[in-house]
Amino acid sequence: MAEIDDPDADLLARLARGEPQAARELVERKLPRMLGLAQRLLGNRAEAEEVAQEGLVRAWQQVGHWRPGQARFDTWLHEVVLNLCRDRLRRRAVRREEALDEHAEAAAFADPGPTPEQQLDHAQHSARIAAALDALPPRQREALVLHYYQALPQAEAAALMGVSVDALESLLARARRSLRARLQDASTSAIAAPADPGGSPP
Repeated sequence: MAEIDDPDADLLARLARGEPQAARELVERKLPRMLGLAQRLLGNRAEAEEVAQEGLVRAWQQVGHWRPGQARFDTWLHEVVLNLCRDRLRRRAVRREEALDEHAEAAAFADPGPTPEQQLDHAQHSARIAAALDALPPRQREALVLHYYQALPQAEAAALMGVSVDALESLLARARRSLRARLQDASTSAIAAPADPGGSPP
């Protein structure tokens, strides 16, 4: 089996030798991508920061056992953070089932209300995309985030999810359709919203 070319190989070797600068480079190189992955899957900045940092700590702890040429470090790190996110989502679901009554659950999922009139259009659009992404089934959301947001090749994204490339393509197709439909519904709702009754008559 041919060895896999890993752009992080030199950094990992320096980490294994205990170079302080290498640890800083690991954080600078990987933390933003891992934070983006976690935030899109969890929808919570604080939790995403915890997960991304935990993933990097695990990477640092395992660097002495890393076997270069067998797998890309970036792919392995994605898998670690992805599994940490799945654990958080499972625990979150259990807590909702066990602890939230109907009123609390309704409050947790309540519409946060319209954005301020002065908010920039691109910020409003980003909020609609985030809400639509969060509403997707977990597997579809994972597929979209890994392939489009994290820019992983389909083969790597499929391997991380434990599915074939064909199955990943099917997930992506369904996710794109659902996302388009949700964004269209959001746009239609915004256009159809009633005018302010306090305004001046025509």
